[in-house]
Amino acid sequence: MNPLYKVLTISKIQEEVAGFKTFTFIQDAGNAIAYAPGQYLTLVLKKRNQEIRRSYSITSAPALGEPLTIGVKRIQNGLMSRYLVDKAQPGDQILTTGAGGFFILPADISTYKQIFFLAAGSGITPIYSLLKTVLQLYPAISVVLIYSNHSPATTAFRENLIQLAQAFPAQFRIEFLYSNAPDLARAHLHKDLLKSFLAQYSQAAPAELLCYVCGPLNYMRMCTYALREAALPAANIRKENFSTDKPTAPPLPPDTDQHMVTLDYRQRLYQLPVQYPTTILQAAKKAGISLPYSCEAGKCGNCVARCTAGQVWHSYNEVLTEKELNQGLILTCVGYPIGGDIRLII
Repeated sequence: MNPLYKVLTISKIQEEVAGFKTFTFIQDAGNAIAYAPGQYLTLVLKKRNQEIRRSYSITSAPALGEPLTIGVKRIQNGLMSRYLVDKAQPGDQILTTGAGGFFILPADISTYKQIFFLAAGSGITPIYSLLKTVLQLYPAISVVLIYSNHSPATTAFRENLIQLAQAFPAQFRIEFLYSNAPDLARAHLHKDLLKSFLAQYSQAAPAELLCYVCGPLNYMRMCTYALREAALPAANIRKENFSTDKPTAPPLPPDTDQHMVTLDYRQRLYQLPVQYPTTILQAAKKAGISLPYSCEAGKCGNCVARCTAGQVWHSYNEVLTEKELNQGLILTCVGYPIGGDIRLII
């Protein structure tokens, strides 16, 4: 078996709402997966000599001692989600490449006074883990959740969230929005409504406020615009994008010449030539080097590496912040060497 893989055994499957299930896993105690709240698991399914990789947000909170769980929404044309929701049973085993992602709490979390979580539909999955962690570990941080769905019946974790609000009445506020509500002004989260919630609940200056956003792309764009107009710094807005659609016409890099890429990976050195339009990840796959990846679109961060020499150009990036880029982090799935040879540590 590929040394990159670990085996997980499904111990429990629970339907939260129609088409959305929570999967609980048993882990090997001596080889458990380390993860942070807000991260995802990349699962691997072998089908007809093809390897399918999909990432699903972790809904458990490691600091609370909860067993490892993920939330999976059934997608009509989703190969992995249909298998999991329709066919998977307790006792089944599935491969994973482990946890990844940057939708996590910052190292300096204690310097913030308030967190707004904005979720639409299945966008609650990574936020659920983050929210539980903050409530339990950081009592001085005020928490607001604005959660959009079609109706109460389609709202995953609704009862659990209400119980959390009752357990932490001074720290935690929830606003449920339902698109089938008779009051159309509160049926959907729009820019003015979000600004009114900020005015109603904000207890901190913009620089001391964090915001986590997860949902459909247009929803996240609207939230980002409203938050920026409310003077929230861009660095304080964290987004998780579930879409793996690739840009239809990626831009051309400033250098399309071939350069040598040295990979320092799993205590071995690899050298491979890379030239546009082949990405670093694609070149590694052609050379038989099994690197971590999932979306192949610059949206999940599972393929992250650190560039210690040379320069990497990205055709797309929705994951890494300017600070992380300046620290040398790169994405191999949308990365190309430019200006000369490069060296990467993975």
